[in-house]
Amino acid sequence: MSDFQPDLGLEHKFVKLGDTSEVDEGILIEGYASFFDQCDTGGDIVAPGAYGKSLRALKKADRGVKMLWQHDPAQPIGVWDEVREDARGLYVKGRILTDVAKGREAAALIEAGAIDGLSIGYRTKRATKNDKGQRLLTELELWEVSLVTFPMLPTARVGAKGDTPDADDTTLRELAASIIEARHMLARHR
Repeated sequence: MSDFQPDLGLEHKFVKLGDTSEVDEGILIEGYASFFDQCDTGGDIVAPGAYGKSLRALKKADRGVKMLWQHDPAQPIGVWDEVREDARGLYVKGRILTDVAKGREAAALIEAGAIDGLSIGYRTKRATKNDKGQRLLTELELWEVSLVTFPMLPTARVGAKGDTPDADDTTLRELAASIIEARHMLARHR
């Protein structure tokens, strides 16, 4: 397996995945990949409607949002059957393909509670800064939604069927913030 990952200039946002269940074609997962009007640990707020133009363009081109493992474009692990905006945010529903080795691994990790995060890969098309220095993202070009270890927006989560994840997990939020800070420091020293 190659360690090469092309730099597509994408940004990422992390949240927790929703419920899972087994279906004939793999493991069904659903949840919110992004919530509107909530500040994440990176200081960004996604405005309602920010994904609309991108989702319409994907539909018109008969393309879908990719489901990846840890943002690695060489590791698709499933299919998003539904990606839509609603009043709360960006809702996703899809299937982890257990015929794929990484898909089986992801399913096992979700079942064990080791993985419960979602992260979006996107390009910012339009954004402004508010008086608190936060970015208000008003138009995003959505490329992919990944299953990840550490979400930036811990209020949106996935759990095993019947699990009710804690929406205010301070420890996860602090850990995600530390990881983001380390990534920014590494990027400055390259």
